[in-house]
Amino acid sequence: MLKISSLCEERLDIFLSKALNQSRSQILKLIKEENVFVNNKLENKASYKIKKKDEIMLLIPQIKDIKEKYIPEFNIDILYEDDDILILNKAPNIVVHGATSVKEATLVDWLLYKGYSLSNLNGECRAGLVHRLDKGTSGAILIAKNNTAHQFLAMQLLDKSMGRFYLSLCDLALKEKRMINEKAIMRCPSNRLKKITTTSFTPQAKNAKTEFINLLASDNCSLIAAKLYTGRTHQIRVHLNDFNRHILGDELYGYKGKIKYNRVMLHAYLIYFIHPKTKELMFVKAPMFDDFYQILKENFTQGEIDEKTSLDYLKFCFGF
Repeated sequence: MLKISSLCEERLDIFLSKALNQSRSQILKLIKEENVFVNNKLENKASYKIKKKDEIMLLIPQIKDIKEKYIPEFNIDILYEDDDILILNKAPNIVVHGATSVKEATLVDWLLYKGYSLSNLNGECRAGLVHRLDKGTSGAILIAKNNTAHQFLAMQLLDKSMGRFYLSLCDLALKEKRMINEKAIMRCPSNRLKKITTTSFTPQAKNAKTEFINLLASDNCSLIAAKLYTGRTHQIRVHLNDFNRHILGDELYGYKGKIKYNRVMLHAYLIYFIHPKTKELMFVKAPMFDDFYQILKENFTQGEIDEKTSLDYLKFCFGF
């Protein structure tokens, strides 16, 4: 059970989607299955207009047994853990959560298999997930162990007090040291797997903002850091493609290099957030995986790599 007090007048489904950082479809499912109450009365209309100081109560479905899922044959490194949160360094080519098209063990399956207590605001399929990473993307991912922590962290995604720095290995350096892309993102009409930027104001377009910084450049590749201000699907890949820059291995978004890679060379290198219990600002860094780091070592000196990927340097670049 979870209780939330409304701070404004808004549609019930829209308010819950923002407050819990969940998709509208997830919220509609909760409402349809009679899990939402307003001022202690069952409310089954997503369009219901809540008022200021209304009390919304959610009955969260229980997570099912791991026996109904795929058994993971991989392990995941733990970067930080306490009673409220867990931060993992996801390896490339691990799917974060299940879907009808997913026929393999996921990161959520691994969490359940290991017996972790997780928040269930997302239901069983996305248990504990505060945010997600694409299958080919590696790096830091934050897990909530309880619903109180989950709600606190989800609100940080809204007010931008939580964020991530990514490292990407690209075919070319940016034309300028620092570049920002704020074009909205929508699904590509001709390819449902792909996203595109748009300047049109349509219901399908979602606002997006990414800041990019040149870190290192050689004749063969460049290292570009990215800071997300929004969390759209494929956001960094789409916004780089808009600059005619492509991540190594990202053939969906235009990479045409002779060398083939078994994943997109994009790594969630650092995550920062306010801890739900201590209220302290935390920075947690996820070490690069061997495939990514090997490319760096082949093109740059150890001194260059250490300097440009240090926490202090990245914080300085992004204004911390």
